[in-house]
Amino acid sequence: MIYLFTDYGYQGPYVGEVKAILDRGINLGQSVIDLMHDAPEFNPRASSYLLAALARQFSTGDACLAIVDPGVGSIQRRPVLIVADDIIYCGPDNGLFSIVIQNAESVICYEINYNPELLTRTFHGRDLFAPELIKYLNNDHANLERTDKVSLVGVGWPDDLDEVIYFDSFGNAITGRRGDKIAKNTCLMLNGIKIKSAKTFSAVEKNEPFWYTNSMGLVEIGVNQASAKAQLRLNIGQLIEFAI
Repeated sequence: MIYLFTDYGYQGPYVGEVKAILDRGINLGQSVIDLMHDAPEFNPRASSYLLAALARQFSTGDACLAIVDPGVGSIQRRPVLIVADDIIYCGPDNGLFSIVIQNAESVICYEINYNPELLTRTFHGRDLFAPELIKYLNNDHANLERTDKVSLVGVGWPDDLDEVIYFDSFGNAITGRRGDKIAKNTCLMLNGIKIKSAKTFSAVEKNEPFWYTNSMGLVEIGVNQASAKAQLRLNIGQLIEFAI
């Protein structure tokens, strides 16, 4: 499978244009999956923790085209292709793949040296990353140059991020902290409110906030039948404190 992880949004032509390039180049039987297109906008740091959590469902041989790229078109941002534990990732070198790399046992990194005639400055997803990912999957490595993983942006970022990194459509707040790295009797502190843990929404009263480990393995803050984002006045990047 080829997974798409972007901050493009679901409106407009951008996702469709990228998928058209992929569909024309993939082998019969491969699928292109819209994993998410509402990754934290312009925020590769927050997105890196979300991508690493979602990548746990990937299988050997899968690929992920991941693009959260506020630096598109700039000379400071390199295009890269990374093979981490036999899963292929392609996108910008801006920290987006840093946590995936840190979690992997084996990593091979390539810088993409490709400057096609029709490369636009603002849509490298369609014009650079999608074509190069397809070439790699078809065993064409002509435009790839090995590079050391320690040269990539974000190497050395913490394994867990005690911040809100994403809100789902219900207003639940996902953090960058792995749930198995925090004791269940730990309370979270947000805007002066002490929040206890619970296993399910039905385990707390209506409009009561709580935290739990979500299906991605990350600490998530919810409110039973209400929006944690609205009720607790949360924002992306909101710091989380811990207390017993």
